[in-house]
Amino acid sequence: MPVGSDRLESLSYGSKDVAQAVMEQEKKKEGVGEFVKDVRAELARTTFPSSEDVKNTTIIVIVSVIFFAIYLFLIDQAWTYILEGVTWVVNKIAGA
Repeated sequence: MPVGSDRLESLSYGSKDVAQAVMEQEKKKEGVGEFVKDVRAELARTTFPSSEDVKNTTIIVIVSVIFFAIYLFLIDQAWTYILEGVTWVVNKIAGA
């Protein structure tokens, strides 16, 4: 029995054709040359963003980071103010 066949048979959702294809793929060992050829073929199909797209996306990220930093700073300051006010009121009531 081939390695991994019990694992493939335990898949209740898979079909025998898929399991057989996976087992054949596991049997087939490819060399370094075949791997490099596949990588080059995959890179030929890959599209990369233009420099304009990268620049625009970078600007969006920087503006978003600045916006959220300011927003979180203001929320933090507001909570600090509110909690200091509550502490002052509790101290006045408790007589501390």
